[in-house]
Amino acid sequence: MVLSGLPLHSFTYRGFPPRKSGQRQRFLAVDKASPHTLIFYESPFRLVAFLADALAVYGDRPAALANDLTKFYEKMERGTLSSLFAAVDGVTLKGEYIVVIGGANEKYTEAVEADDDE
Repeated sequence: MVLSGLPLHSFTYRGFPPRKSGQRQRFLAVDKASPHTLIFYESPFRLVAFLADALAVYGDRPAALANDLTKFYEKMERGTLSSLFAAVDGVTLKGEYIVVIGGANEKYTEAVEADDDE
């Protein structure tokens, strides 16, 4: 959480999301309006699909992607969901991933609702 640069005052640990896209999007939608920072674990085999679904559900929120924390080659990337998606799309991924996504606030909620209206 601290490395993510996202708010620490409240967070929700969600663990591993479902494997299938439809189920995963419903799982993510439960927290769409939550103001809490969200924490997910994901395998390297489903990370790209997870980020695509998170982007579809939450909009382009601030996020962080951590890989192999506490190991010599640990990596942390910060940005938006779309920039993290672009960074891993088409790349061979290894290790365990933690995805931290900023909670809903008016700035992000309005952008997502405008997209939903179209």
